Amino acid sequence: MRLVPAALAFAVAGCTVGPRPDTRTPLPPERAPELIAPLSAPAQQLDPTATVDPYWWRTFGSARLDALVEQALARSNDIAAADATLRQAQEQASVAVGAQRPQVDANYQAERARVSQVFSNPLNDPSQYSYSLQTAQVTVSYPIDLFGGGRNRVRSARAAAEVALHRLVAARTTVISNLVQAVIQQAALQAQIEAQQSAIRNSRELVTLLQRRQQLGDVGAADVSAQQTTLAAQEAALPPLQRQAEHQRALIVTLTGEPAGSPVPPLPTLGELTLPARLPLTLPSAVVTNRPDVRAAEAQVRGAAADVGTAIAARLPQITLSGAGGSEAIRFEDLFVPANLFYTLIGGVTQPLFHGAQLRHQQRAAEAALRIAEAQYRAAALQAFLDVDDALSGLRTDAEALDAATRADTAARQTLLFTRRQLELGAVGTLQLLNASVAASQASTQLIQARVARLTDSVALYQAMGTDVGGTVGPARR
Repeated sequence: MRLVPAALAFAVAGCTVGPRPDTRTPLPPERAPELIAPLSAPAQQLDPTATVDPYWWRTFGSARLDALVEQALARSNDIAAADATLRQAQEQASVAVGAQRPQVDANYQAERARVSQVFSNPLNDPSQYSYSLQTAQVTVSYPIDLFGGGRNRVRSARAAAEVALHRLVAARTTVISNLVQAVIQQAALQAQIEAQQSAIRNSRELVTLLQRRQQLGDVGAADVSAQQTTLAAQEAALPPLQRQAEHQRALIVTLTGEPAGSPVPPLPTLGELTLPARLPLTLPSAVVTNRPDVRAAEAQVRGAAADVGTAIAARLPQITLSGAGGSEAIRFEDLFVPANLFYTLIGGVTQPLFHGAQLRHQQRAAEAALRIAEAQYRAAALQAFLDVDDALSGLRTDAEALDAATRADTAARQTLLFTRRQLELGAVGTLQLLNASVAASQASTQLIQARVARLTDSVALYQAMGTDVGGTVGPARR
């Protein structure tokens, strides 16, 4: 008889039904180490042997940025919602596990009744028709998961918890990436504001210079008006930049969990942000492993496969065992008398025969959901490879654009300086000065944008590679 439970356990373990999910996806070729070295700025090394640092934002070398990130990790509502969703999914998985274990319930019932004299008296005393009845019992039930329907429900619930885990990681990555990008954009806007204010000061000096020359009769009113028009255009371009900078500051405050309008913490300037000198270039297989969206899609495939197994098991025999035992007496103290004890043992097998094709269509719907999850997994993996490729292409072209913008800015500054001296000597007219001033302003803006592009594309590469931000999801959670 001792062999029966072992044989039954073996049969239960071997009869789990369900398909094997397909999580294969084509991998792009591996990349070789690469040095991105512009002539006008520090180089960046793309190293395939480097791992993604969970604290990657620290590579930008700003203590102010680090403080903002820590505050966002602690106060972000998006992260808090994702963390609560994870806890909910984990508890639901525990519910699914508990449903497959024996269920034990205790019950006590006190009843007061009077029976009609028309019927036979259930009591030993034929003259007594009113009585109290005390009943205490324990009920035990256990579902025999012969074909793995319950185990597949557990697998599906655990896969949902894993999806929630990876979405928490993705939420952290998104919040931190958005914050770092906002800080970089705010620093860039502040640099553009300072450059625009400098251009406005230069234009005002030129207006003053031309007004003096007008008084001497060297230039006419048209020349002065032309420079005043340039000054007005530069002054009109300043408020939109200031408005964008205010928006970025409000966005930064919001991302750190505070309402817009709250005091803005100290923000780093563009010069305080250091370009990461060494960037990770992980293997394509590692990208699939590290990206939280890809891992969540993979977990969804496993959950969908388990749902198919549950739908198949629903069409197969269901075995249940249950039993109840207790005592029933007129007086409470008689509950413990052996003669008042009772028990019931029930074993049942249910085979679905006809449900209007409902169970068959449920299985087909689950199989279609599995195909959807597999396609979404492949799409997520391909998107991950595309994001990495876009970030790498951006870093390469950013270096070329920075060199060109540096040359243009240097040349435009020199041209403006020479043209202004020639204007003071009367060798050129105001038209040449206006052209040189506009070109210098545009070149300064393009140089700032080129510097910012290298920073933002570095952030994009970190985000595309995927990692657990700050390493805050530990083994206990997994």
